[in-house]
Amino acid sequence: MIKQSIFGRISQLAKANINAMLDAAEDPQKMMDQMVRDYNDNIAEAEQAIAQTIGNLRMLEDDYREDEQAASEWGAKALAASNKAEEFRSAGKADDAAKFDNLAKVAIQRQMQAESEMKTAEPTITSQRQIVDKLKSGLNMMKEKRTELASKRDELVARAKSAHAQNQVNEAIKSVNIMDPSSEIGRFEEKVRREEARVRGAAELQASSLDAQFESLEDLGEQTEVEARLAALKAKQAGTLES
Repeated sequence: MIKQSIFGRISQLAKANINAMLDAAEDPQKMMDQMVRDYNDNIAEAEQAIAQTIGNLRMLEDDYREDEQAASEWGAKALAASNKAEEFRSAGKADDAAKFDNLAKVAIQRQMQAESEMKTAEPTITSQRQIVDKLKSGLNMMKEKRTELASKRDELVARAKSAHAQNQVNEAIKSVNIMDPSSEIGRFEEKVRREEARVRGAAELQASSLDAQFESLEDLGEQTEVEARLAALKAKQAGTLES
């Protein structure tokens, strides 16, 4: 009953499905911290109860040792009184012998009383020692569970933070996809390409204009030569006629 009363509540906590509780928790870290605090409180409560149980056992053991010592002392007194009675009896002092025999009987009765109390206490002491051993073992298990719980808390809190950070990254990526800057870059690139095409067009236009000018100059030169040759021909004809 003692062991059950001490560990009953803590066993429920030890068997709790932490991951399931995390699913419903708004703040997993706060929940886990509270679980560790509750566990520490239960361990402190168990330590106090165990300390009291151990104290009670030590009192029983002290009483047992006192009864054991008393039984030994009364046994020694009974023996001393009996020996004294025999001395008086050998000396022919029957009354004194009877007196010390009676003292020996009283001492034996006290010895038997102490032994009876020892015998009565033995099962209780044995039982209490077993309970204390179980309580100590249970307390050690609780402390191991607390270590596991603290480690699990650290792991789950780290995982929760990692998941939160990953979610933020995903949301950021989603936002980037919604407002894709590559489309703006594409528009700017198209604008640059149009400007480059315009420049090439202007250059080609300028080149074609120069070619036309050179071609007109060539035509003008040809026409001039034609006029010169015609003038020379006419001059030659005029000279022939005058002769």
